[in-house]
Amino acid sequence: MSHISTTSHRRWRRPRPRSTAPGCVFVLRPCQSARLVADLHNGIRHRTPRALTDEPVPLRIRPVDQGKEWSEETLERARAIIARYPQKKSAVMPLLFLAMAEDGRLTSTGMRQVADLVGITPAQVLSVASFYTMYKRDRTGKYLISACTSISCMLADGDEVFEAIETEAGVPHGETDEEGLISVEHVECIGACGGATAVQVNYELIEGVTPEKARELVRWLQQERPQTVNTDQMQEMFGGRRSFDWAIAEEDSAVGPFPAFPSLGTVGRNGERSQ
Repeated sequence: MSHISTTSHRRWRRPRPRSTAPGCVFVLRPCQSARLVADLHNGIRHRTPRALTDEPVPLRIRPVDQGKEWSEETLERARAIIARYPQKKSAVMPLLFLAMAEDGRLTSTGMRQVADLVGITPAQVLSVASFYTMYKRDRTGKYLISACTSISCMLADGDEVFEAIETEAGVPHGETDEEGLISVEHVECIGACGGATAVQVNYELIEGVTPEKARELVRWLQQERPQTVNTDQMQEMFGGRRSFDWAIAEEDSAVGPFPAFPSLGTVGRNGERSQ
């Protein structure tokens, strides 16, 4: 008889040391949601849940970061983006990526600048920024590795691929190495189920990744440290089965841990950042 297991598949992380530095505020770390695992057919084995610790969910300390004022070039990009929308506030989401590209993460100054440009309050901007996980309010490494652990990738050894990335990088989920080079996270579906297991580096997609290829990917980033990362190049080097054949070569590359869009100035070509 079919049944549902509500056991979480992700282990709790140890709490970070608390800080008494002035200007710090305390923000609760969201609990990682439990996964519903269905036994759809007899003989299909459930994954063994990882052990949980007895530690409570910690308070996460987020230092107040004022950021910097936007350059005139960034403001021009922002105005061009806003002009594409019938209502200014519809441009909030692309402008948040622009703010990330400006400061390396979302800062209070960046979010306030977005609010001023579109005519809403900073609290309304924060409500968007805090809802979507692609908006990073903590600084990430130069390379953000996102491994899908949703159902299709999970059935194709997605957990093993993610563990290989964590182990090789020496970085657990949601954290960054001491050098500031690599950040690691597991994510839900990234729209490449036919090419599971799927991994992204700075949101550039690689399909059909195996645990061994995942380790090779991490070593390549650590040793070569490419200025930009390109989906076609990484697919050729570290990928396998694709959802479908990619008919058009992708010339644009990502220059940092945010989506590569020409309108944001976050695109590179031939290993160099485009202007």
